[in-house]
Amino acid sequence: GKYFADHMFTLEYDHGVWKNPKILPYGPFEMEPGASVFHYGQALFEGMKAFRSPSGKIHLFRPEFNAQRMAEGAARLCMPSIPTDLFLEAIDALVKIDESWIPKEMGSALYLRPTLIGTESFLGVRPSEKYLFFIISSPVGAYYPEGFSPVKIWIEQNTVRAAQGGLGAIKAAANYAASLLASTQAKKMGFSQVLWLDAKERKFIEEVGTMNVFFCIGDEVITPLLDGSILAGGTRDCVIQILKSWNIPVVERKISLDEIVKANESGKLKEIFGTGTAAVISSVGELSGHNITIKINEAKVGALTQKLYSEITDIQYGLKPDIYNWIRVLE
Repeated sequence: GKYFADHMFTLEYDHGVWKNPKILPYGPFEMEPGASVFHYGQALFEGMKAFRSPSGKIHLFRPEFNAQRMAEGAARLCMPSIPTDLFLEAIDALVKIDESWIPKEMGSALYLRPTLIGTESFLGVRPSEKYLFFIISSPVGAYYPEGFSPVKIWIEQNTVRAAQGGLGAIKAAANYAASLLASTQAKKMGFSQVLWLDAKERKFIEEVGTMNVFFCIGDEVITPLLDGSILAGGTRDCVIQILKSWNIPVVERKISLDEIVKANESGKLKEIFGTGTAAVISSVGELSGHNITIKINEAKVGALTQKLYSEITDIQYGLKPDIYNWIRVLE
C-alpha cells in the first residue's frame, strides 16, 4: 500500500448520469473544500486482487462479488451504484494497462482499490448529487509482518466498531476510522489486530479489524452470523463453500467470548483463523484481552488453516482447477 501503479481509473457522476470514464496517470485530485466526503463521510471502497499465473495469464479473483457488494454498500450510503458491466470493464482496462506491476512471486499480487466518494460542494446534511468513482492499485506481498505465521489478536472490550443497524455490514470508510484507536493501542502492545465484540453486550464475537474469523471447535467450524454489523467477506464466503464441499460441518451462528474460553479450557478449541482479501487466510496463535489469554495450537499453523490457504491460493494462481467459477481470466 505504499507504492502505486502508474495509472488510475476515474468516472464521474452528476445528477443521475455516469460520465467521463478515463484512465489517467496516477496523481492528485482537485476537489473543492466543500465536497461532501469531507463533511458528511460519503466514502465507500472495495478491496480485490489481480494475480499472475505461472503461464503468465492474469487472474482476477471474484470481481463480480466486489461489484455487487459495492452496489449494496452504495445504496446504504445513499450513493449511486456503478453498473456491474462498467465496474468490470474499468477493472479489466486498468489492470491490462498496468500489467507490468503485477508481481510474479507466489504470495504476491496487485491489490486493487475501487472507491466511491461524494464530491458535490455544499454544507447541509443530505446526499451529494455528484460523485467520483476511482480505482487505484498497489503491488502487495504478505499482509502481516509475520507472513503466514500465527498472529496475536487483542480482544477489544471497551470501544466498538459497529452496531446493528449501522454501517458495519458495508465497507464504509467510517468503519475503519472507528477502529483506528483500538488497533493503534493493540499494536503498541505487540498485537497485529483487534477482535471486536458486539456493541450491545460486549459478549458476542463479531470480526477482526481486517478479517472475518473462524473457530474450529470439536468437529465443527464456527463463524459469527452476518446480522447487520459484520462485513460479508468474499474470502469468508469462499471458505464456507470449500468446507461444505469437503463435508466439514460449518456453522454460521452467534458465538460468545465465554464459549471460546470454555472450549479452550476443555481442549475442544483446535484452531482459529481469519479470512480476508489482504491476508487470504491468517492463522491466529493467541487471543488476549483484559484478564484473558488464549493460546491456540501451540502457536502453530493448524492443519485445516493450511489446507484452506493452499486451496484458495492455488485457485487464485491457476495451480488448481477453478471448480467454483471464481476466476476472471484477462486475455
